[in-house]
Amino acid sequence: MKLRALPALAGAAVLALGLAACSGTAGATDGGSTDGQAAASGFAVDENTLVFGVVPDSVDTETNYQPLMDYIADITGKKVEYHESTDYAALIEAAVAGKVDVASFSGFTYVTATNNGAKLTPIASIVTAEGQEPGYYSQAIVPKGSSISSLADFKGKKVCFVDPSSTSGYLFPSYNLLKAGIDPKTDITPVFAGKHDVSVQKVGEGVECEAGFAEDSEVEKSDAVKVIDQTMVPGAPLVYSSTLPSEVSKKLVDGLSEITIDDIIAKGVKGADTEAFRSVFYATKPVDDKYYDLIRDICKETKAEQCQG
Repeated sequence: MKLRALPALAGAAVLALGLAACSGTAGATDGGSTDGQAAASGFAVDENTLVFGVVPDSVDTETNYQPLMDYIADITGKKVEYHESTDYAALIEAAVAGKVDVASFSGFTYVTATNNGAKLTPIASIVTAEGQEPGYYSQAIVPKGSSISSLADFKGKKVCFVDPSSTSGYLFPSYNLLKAGIDPKTDITPVFAGKHDVSVQKVGEGVECEAGFAEDSEVEKSDAVKVIDQTMVPGAPLVYSSTLPSEVSKKLVDGLSEITIDDIIAKGVKGADTEAFRSVFYATKPVDDKYYDLIRDICKETKAEQCQG
């Protein structure tokens, strides 16, 4: 997972037809004065709480993000609640509905959410190693012993994607397949795995998927697959809701724009000084909305339904 998802291709049209209902552990009240008061205040729940939303990349998503959530609580003085979305579309819907205050999106999810009316402002992108710039790899993978050696060999195969709204698990793979002369909707049998680690697992097993795509951080954990192609994609943004009061948004920008793991450890955040957190977080680098214009350009090239507002 970069501190930086369903079944069947019909899922790819979800956002064009109407976003799937969101699910979460916070901010899921049904109408009434509480929602009205939250909306008026600019918060998803109330002025004492920040709801943190995350793209559900792997089974360890919440655990991996806990030190960062604790750090956000420290710099803002707010209680931080984890919003557990069932899939990418649910997180996008939550953002559009104003149910998250801070979030870690994929680049494609951010573009999709804002195209559908979510009021979000990028702060920074997380990098995982010293000297690294924002960005990570979308990798094309096959089972270790497979004879498939190029994207052109994917034609006619069962291919694992992550989610119709995944940057490295669908948008960039679709673009690269098109460049290789393969229509990702008609020339292959697409399988949506739901999460990056599941895509890697299914490809490694070689039954449901003969090839597939996932982000590099999950691929490197497996010895059952091999990489046959890869593309660098824009780093995933940490964002805040543009409806938050200015004093809160300023604390988030000041505290998250350019920090290192040492800054978080210095705050006394439990779990930050561990190998688990170090494997997914080293620092943040500032990014802005224009940084994601490449994704918008690829949206146009692929004519991806999810890009439409």
